[in-house]
Amino acid sequence: MTKQDPILTDTGSIELVPLDALTLSDLNPRKSVSDVHIDTLAASIARFGLIQNLAGLRTKKGRVEIVAGGCRLRALQKIAAEAETPAPVTVPVRITEDAEEAAIWANAENAAREALTPADEIRAFGAMTAKGATVPDIALAFATSEARVYQRLALAALPAPVIDALAAGEITLGAAKAFTLSQDAALSLTLLEQIKGQPISEAQLKSALTPEAVTGSDRRALFVGQEAYEAAGGAITRDLFSQAVYFTDPALLDDLFDERLEAARAALVADAGWLWAEAKREPWLNYYEIDQAKLTRLYPVEGDLSDAEAEDYDRLAEMCEAGVLDADGEARLADLQATLDGSYTDDQKRVSGCLILVNQSGKVEITAGLVRPEDKDVALAAGVLTAPDRPAPAPKSPYSQKLRTDMQAIRLAAVQSALLAKPDLVLDLLAFGLSEASGSFESLFDLRLGRPNNVPSIEDGFDHEPRLDHGLDPTTGWQTGTRVDDLEEAFAAFRASGKKARNAVLTEAFARALPDQAGSEGFFAAIAAEAKADIRAHWTPTAENFFSRVSAGVLTDLLCTFLDCDTRDARVVAFGKLKKAEKAEKLEKLIGDATTQKLMGLTSEQKDKLAIWVPDCL
Repeated sequence: MTKQDPILTDTGSIELVPLDALTLSDLNPRKSVSDVHIDTLAASIARFGLIQNLAGLRTKKGRVEIVAGGCRLRALQKIAAEAETPAPVTVPVRITEDAEEAAIWANAENAAREALTPADEIRAFGAMTAKGATVPDIALAFATSEARVYQRLALAALPAPVIDALAAGEITLGAAKAFTLSQDAALSLTLLEQIKGQPISEAQLKSALTPEAVTGSDRRALFVGQEAYEAAGGAITRDLFSQAVYFTDPALLDDLFDERLEAARAALVADAGWLWAEAKREPWLNYYEIDQAKLTRLYPVEGDLSDAEAEDYDRLAEMCEAGVLDADGEARLADLQATLDGSYTDDQKRVSGCLILVNQSGKVEITAGLVRPEDKDVALAAGVLTAPDRPAPAPKSPYSQKLRTDMQAIRLAAVQSALLAKPDLVLDLLAFGLSEASGSFESLFDLRLGRPNNVPSIEDGFDHEPRLDHGLDPTTGWQTGTRVDDLEEAFAAFRASGKKARNAVLTEAFARALPDQAGSEGFFAAIAAEAKADIRAHWTPTAENFFSRVSAGVLTDLLCTFLDCDTRDARVVAFGKLKKAEKAEKLEKLIGDATTQKLMGLTSEQKDKLAIWVPDCL
């Protein structure tokens, strides 16, 4: 017999051979097979029959040794052994009497065995479903799990071009899964053409496929609730491959959010007894607005614990600190804490009000006991305000004097640098300072060409402008300075250099001599504004030059400011467990490291704020 390529040659004959005449050949390459695989394959054959025949070598004794299809043989033997009524079974087998050819068959089948691609599975499973097959049927037919069948069938309804792109390797399986979110076939096909062969994250694709949708984790969705949203006629889209839910009617969600927030606000007045209540749509409270509105804060009347309750509180608090407090103990501790925290009296409520908002977690936050200026007299008469308003003592600054001095030097350097590009402004200021228009007894500028400090003690992160270097130090200048013997000649040479050179000298000299807060704080601020001074163009906050120089509490407050959240945020809780040096390094990276900003979930607006942030000690 002439041997040819076994893939191209139809050799051997197919015969029906009794099952008990078949044995497994040593030529069969698969020596070890799991019982689970044989059980699954047996169930598939019992349900759908033997789809592919076996191949074997006939021995001189007349038996047939199976060289290809060993798993099918084991499954058939299992079916026969477990049959309630044993009966003769014949199996279709392609037979050869040539051992060399049998070896080729064995190796060829094993080498050619290749799992279906995801696209092939999607098409095949979908086709069987269309013919009425159930998921268990499909799982048995393909010897796979029902979970895998469900996953593939979830993709079977995708537009054909999406599955074609998956088959061609132009998109990933994850990208194909993202397309199940789309309710717009035209948008899907447009995006498909844009992303073929391009690296794009599943999150980016999901966002592009649901441009108007609001995720179920959005505070509005959490506050309104999916049930209420759907009851109002809102539609949702589910991510078939995760727990994510998308609210596809943001306008309706906003309306429901406003209605529920208004209802909660109204209840504070109608049911809780407050004089007034105002709803804030933002997820945080702007304390600057409270200060501007001149609201006075009342505080709850603290409660007292009995001796027994105080002992109980201390015991439960210790257990809570040790992490061994059960649910009942936590509830009891919360009740005792509420008693200690106290509550607002009816008299307090009659003269004060509340601000209500929904935080990022979708929970209502209420800031209560706020007295408006027009209600203060009534509050005083009622005795809930025991003294007229007095300016609160200025809180101790969280910044050391040395740090404040450094920041002032940095600000001054920024203003001076900006003036270098504004010679006309400099000449105007110089003339103004020399005239009586600025007042006969005022000294707005250091016209003696003084040496105001414009370099911080820690120069890390500080971009120094060489043109702002001061001249010789008067205390050492006599050692290194030079003397001009002929001033007339020197002056003539100076004038010959031209007005442009003169203006540059004047501009640089004046800029160097400009002291911090020249004239007054407001006037200095006006100079900075017109010169377009930019502190962050010359200074970047780092752990060394700023963050390590303030307290750990200030660092936590700064993180809350940068992330627009409060101390209950998981990111802030994790931050609080770091050592102070680690916190300083973390904030330095948050300022300038894109990877850290991404990991911390910063929005583009928050990144923009960080890019221009300067401390409030200026």
